[in-house]
Amino acid sequence: MFKIQTMNKISPEGLELFPRDRFEVASEILHPDAILVRSADLHNVEIPESVLAIGRAGAGVNNIPVPKCSDRGIVVFNTPGGNANAVKELAIASLLISSRNIVGGINWGGSIADKADEVPDLVEKGKSKFEGPEIRGKTLGVVGLGAIGVMVANDAVSLGMKVIGYDPFISVEAAWDLSREVVRADTLEGLLSKADYVTLHVPLIDTTKGLLNAEKFRLMKKNARIINLARGGLVNEEDIIAALKEEKLAAYVTDFPSAELLACPRAICVPHLGASTPEAEDNCAVMAVRQLIDYLESGAIKNSVNFPRARLDLRAPHRLLVANRNIPNMVGQITTILAGTNINIMDLINHHRDDFAYNIIDTEQKIPDSALEQLKTVEGIIRVRTIEQGV
Repeated sequence: MFKIQTMNKISPEGLELFPRDRFEVASEILHPDAILVRSADLHNVEIPESVLAIGRAGAGVNNIPVPKCSDRGIVVFNTPGGNANAVKELAIASLLISSRNIVGGINWGGSIADKADEVPDLVEKGKSKFEGPEIRGKTLGVVGLGAIGVMVANDAVSLGMKVIGYDPFISVEAAWDLSREVVRADTLEGLLSKADYVTLHVPLIDTTKGLLNAEKFRLMKKNARIINLARGGLVNEEDIIAALKEEKLAAYVTDFPSAELLACPRAICVPHLGASTPEAEDNCAVMAVRQLIDYLESGAIKNSVNFPRARLDLRAPHRLLVANRNIPNMVGQITTILAGTNINIMDLINHHRDDFAYNIIDTEQKIPDSALEQLKTVEGIIRVRTIEQGV
């Protein structure tokens, strides 16, 4: 019986997928095999030694101490694409509200609500203050062509926009889905110099922190508009406030408000609504649960942020799973220990990702405890687990 601890309210559509005869799910579990989380901050939480995996029902994992988990062999899963449509729809809405000054007009309308019979005349006199350009025929620069970026780019093409995309690491799968009308930008700078609107869809990592700053703003068209529904740290906040005040940029739509941005008239601050739809919550929960079930029951890894993707078809009654640091001769040491106890390996895969590697090894015989204990003493091995497959 696997024990799953939930750290937030998780969509029932996901939780119902756990087979009740093999999984116990609750928010209060002392020694869970896995943690299922949405937004709860785990950085200051003591993660039990029993935990094998953490499933994040969402794409970002900044609320999870990923390096510490990696060092302990805890596989961290996320759900890329689960909230893609929700974020895409908000991105399209952001194009419109940044262009047409819809928010300013609505707020002004509220300010004259007490004018009674004067309202119609005041509306006709005041509406010109909120005029803004149409997006049709304008150029949108999409930075990051993952699941969300591709959807935004394709829909913008359908709305009659010219679209430039920049992503030096675009996947084959994303490339297949991308409209032929999207023009490839060789550099970020080239995209910024041509775009009337720029939307960001990249993760926040060391190399993308402050991706847009004063230097980049100087390359952009006057009155360009920036949309950031990805992560606040992608844009240097001090620099963009200065660019907005100097009227270099016309608008900045962000899903990550701060006191300074809320006080900036040309900043349109959305209260982190990118994935706030019931459909997105359901999709992410379903993905996270399926990934945890697959990993706990078969050892397969998909959509992990710290360990490589790995899957091996069922061929033997016994399965050994080993997580280790990506250093030479690890497979040789593992197989030597198994050979020393007359274990016959039927199938094996070894995949690595950055500093860590993962092995799935199917055997004819059950691996004795002595061999498992010996494996745990090998320098570089950080997690050893077995599964009895019953075939």
